[in-house]
Amino acid sequence: MDGDGPDDPFTVLGLDRRAGVGEIRAARRRLAFDAHPDRGGDAHRMQALNAAFDAAIAHATGRRPLTPHRGDPGHRDAHGRRDDHGRRAMRDAPSFVIEALPVEAYEALLVVTTWIGDLLVDEPPYLLEAHLFAPYPCWCRLDLVPDAGASTVSIVVVGLDDAPAPPVEAIRDLWVECLNGLGGVGT
Repeated sequence: MDGDGPDDPFTVLGLDRRAGVGEIRAARRRLAFDAHPDRGGDAHRMQALNAAFDAAIAHATGRRPLTPHRGDPGHRDAHGRRDDHGRRAMRDAPSFVIEALPVEAYEALLVVTTWIGDLLVDEPPYLLEAHLFAPYPCWCRLDLVPDAGASTVSIVVVGLDDAPAPPVEAIRDLWVECLNGLGGVGT
């Protein structure tokens, strides 16, 4: 990562590039307090904050972000272009709506996660990352955004072990089917 411009994730978070994971998480929480749509911010500002957080965490932990290095046509990003690992990342935003506020929707998604995979990142009530198993082994990220008494869920899917990502529509349908199986949460 280079540059300290306005798109630099550390600049967005107001941090030094040597910041650790704990400092990055704390900066996101602090900034999300004002940026979140529930508190007078807007969805675009929150999405930019989440993207900066993801990139900063990827840098701090040595993982590569899903977005490509500029000028490298061999890599694609979450819009169907190849990512830094040579895998295909698929994004479906917004993907589906849960007729519940984010806290309740998040709890339902946690239950479903235990049915279809393993929880990797748990940042209630707005971010969940999971490793999904059969029939579609993949890494999956769910972002929840409050939406007039409901929660809009966006999905990013990345294939594992150099495999292409499964169709994002199939992953969306799997989540919706399992949520509908809970009975108490409408989608």
